[in-house]
Amino acid sequence: MPSDKALINISTWDGTITSTDFYVAAVNFAEQWNNLDLGFPHWSWINCPKGPLLAASKVEGYLSLENMILPGSAEDDRNECGLAGIEDLTCSNEDVFSDTAILVQKHSQERHHYDFHVVYSSSFRVPVLYFRAYCSDGEPLAKEDLERDLPAYTAQELAISKWTFMTQEEHPYLNRPWYTLHPCGTGDWMKLLFSNEPSAVSQGGVAVEKYLISWFSVVCPIFGLKIPLKLFVNVSSCITVQPTSLKMFLM
Repeated sequence: MPSDKALINISTWDGTITSTDFYVAAVNFAEQWNNLDLGFPHWSWINCPKGPLLAASKVEGYLSLENMILPGSAEDDRNECGLAGIEDLTCSNEDVFSDTAILVQKHSQERHHYDFHVVYSSSFRVPVLYFRAYCSDGEPLAKEDLERDLPAYTAQELAISKWTFMTQEEHPYLNRPWYTLHPCGTGDWMKLLFSNEPSAVSQGGVAVEKYLISWFSVVCPIFGLKIPLKLFVNVSSCITVQPTSLKMFLM
């Protein structure tokens, strides 16, 4: 794995990464997450060779976290939650954070299970989130029930976008239908994030190992989740996540 000093030149960078850089970032993120031992499922790298013609130097696989339990939410709970799940992610010197991985509704009628896979898109050259949701008995969660699990802010944006950014398609490795967040525009907002990140500017480049941490900082609020603050311990300043980040993702 490249050292922490391996940088992507930010002056010419378009916000995308290579498949090798994705692997480096994914393994680094999983290692940092798992070392925190938060009591939640661990991320792991799943190797998926596609056949004997695959180049020996090319890494094929995906980042996986399975059986994450999110509480279901009634309409009143979602209204109570409001923007709190996203606003609590904002980084400032005066903020006090609780280092927990879940920042969602307080009450639940039924516990829903989520599997999250992060796959590299060769077409867009960025990570893509695939996910599925199901009940405790294994029954897939209906799209309407999935929507009720999301924070109020996300649900409002989805109503406007008519779910055009969240679709169902075949998982590239499992050959089964999963929900996915469309990667269009990901490179643009990743470049924007790092262009405003002091350490990237001062060093003249983006550390590959920081890529997925920053990527997750935008994607996770869509589901009412947050990245534990300790993952940013090696980053000179936190990536500030405002509600506008979701609008940027939906563009």
